[in-house]
Amino acid sequence: MKLGFFTMPIHPLGKDWRQCLAEDREAFILADELGFVEALAGEHVTDQAENITSCITFIAWIAAATKNIKLGTGTVNMPNNHPAAVASSIAMLDHMLDGRFVFGISPGGLLSDAEVFGNLDNNRNEMFVEAINQVLAIWEGEAPYNLNGKYWKISTERTLLAEIGQGVMPKPLQRPHPPIVVTAVAPFSKGVTEAAARGWDPISANFLMPVWAKSHWPKYVEGCEMAGRKADPANWRVAKSVFVADDMATAKAYALDPDGPYVSYYRSLFTKLKKNGRIELFKTYREQPDDEVTLDMVCDKLIIYGTPDKVADDILKLREEVGEFGTMLYAGKDWKDRELGRKSMILLAEKALPRINAGISKAEAAE
Repeated sequence: MKLGFFTMPIHPLGKDWRQCLAEDREAFILADELGFVEALAGEHVTDQAENITSCITFIAWIAAATKNIKLGTGTVNMPNNHPAAVASSIAMLDHMLDGRFVFGISPGGLLSDAEVFGNLDNNRNEMFVEAINQVLAIWEGEAPYNLNGKYWKISTERTLLAEIGQGVMPKPLQRPHPPIVVTAVAPFSKGVTEAAARGWDPISANFLMPVWAKSHWPKYVEGCEMAGRKADPANWRVAKSVFVADDMATAKAYALDPDGPYVSYYRSLFTKLKKNGRIELFKTYREQPDDEVTLDMVCDKLIIYGTPDKVADDILKLREEVGEFGTMLYAGKDWKDRELGRKSMILLAEKALPRINAGISKAEAAE
């Protein structure tokens, strides 16, 4: 199993924005130093807590400070961006990173973002499909393009001067395009099947109960079969909220502190999802009564914490529960305590991961 990093950071309201961004950047650079294989950042425009407003801009800020890690958008919320702007920005970013880039895309889940961009009452899944299709058509095609969709029309026909490069859009370094990933949230997600059929790979969100993360694998297999390609567990990413400390007392106190970054993270998500009628994501079975779904229950089920040995054992149990996956994405949180935040990533990579992989090897040898 490999380690990756994924953050849709939820910072305390009122925390200096410069400090939030600097700490998020530092976490990406630390992940590179520790051998994490990839790191992705989310984006939201209308959320003071989730305050990376452009994942493209954020990654561009980090690009030259990293050496080996792949950096990714996690995700570009396609309905909220013009496809031509996405195609050109991503193409440049792929070159800036010398191909160390992963293109994460989604319809966007924050309703206030949809409202501010005038999309609240639109079919955002339909917009998402049109947008990514146009991005891929720009990269595959040649000027003047002439893409006529329901939501966007793209052409440089009237102004094309190809002999001097005017009207010609850039293509990414990785051809035909960078690897594309989608974040899967819904149980038994049809989107996973559709994405897999197009050659894209899934990320199972860290705020999804394990039983629903498990439901993504057969949907991925279904899509791969439609495309005639092998469903390789190495391509499945599962995100988790993990905190590792030298001793159990410190780990428990920090992970379960009502005002700490982990509980605050889930309090924010719990409030949003409950308000938007999506509390089923936090249920352990579909018929579970809503009043049984509490913040304490969510934190108990979704936060893995402890010493390196305990965390390794818990992640091995998670793999037994959801199935084999290739990369665990460590879900980044606010660094209320900078040293504990850094130490958690270090202990996971240097102490827990070797134990996890030893356990995987032992289990495979016993089969």
